[in-house]
Amino acid sequence: MKRLFLMGRSEAGKTSLTQAMKGEELHYVKTQYTYSEDTTIDTPGEYAETKSASTGLACFSFDADVVAMLCAADEPFSIFGNNCNCCINRPFIGIITKVDSPLANVPKVRQWMENAGCERIFEVNNKTREGVEALIKYLDEDSINISLEEAKRKQACGINAWE
Repeated sequence: MKRLFLMGRSEAGKTSLTQAMKGEELHYVKTQYTYSEDTTIDTPGEYAETKSASTGLACFSFDADVVAMLCAADEPFSIFGNNCNCCINRPFIGIITKVDSPLANVPKVRQWMENAGCERIFEVNNKTREGVEALIKYLDEDSINISLEEAKRKQACGINAWE
């Protein structure tokens, strides 16, 4: 399974998603520091919300195979800018959580993710685990292995190594 790096606002559902992916009972845990055990890297929301702490996200992302922007479907605004994928040298996906919220606006959040440059977008409900299996299946897919020379050639042409 590919190693997944999760970044997003506080209370967006990052830790709950890791619990759902493991089949654990959901229980609230405030993420105080970066958890990098198993196949996910769970980060505190403050890292994404605070400019001075956001450089930590870049450092931890190098330990991942896939970087995920995570937004709740009921968030009033996005903290991620357009084309924020330009500084990420990993596949960049979007995960929309809390799709069952009465205030959910999935099309709006999907547009934010498309604008940010997400290659694939998953809609999940951590409580019912709806959509979690599709995410796990994506992470289980084989990675594309290429040589350093091929990666350099593709990079010179502006092509991502995983395309």
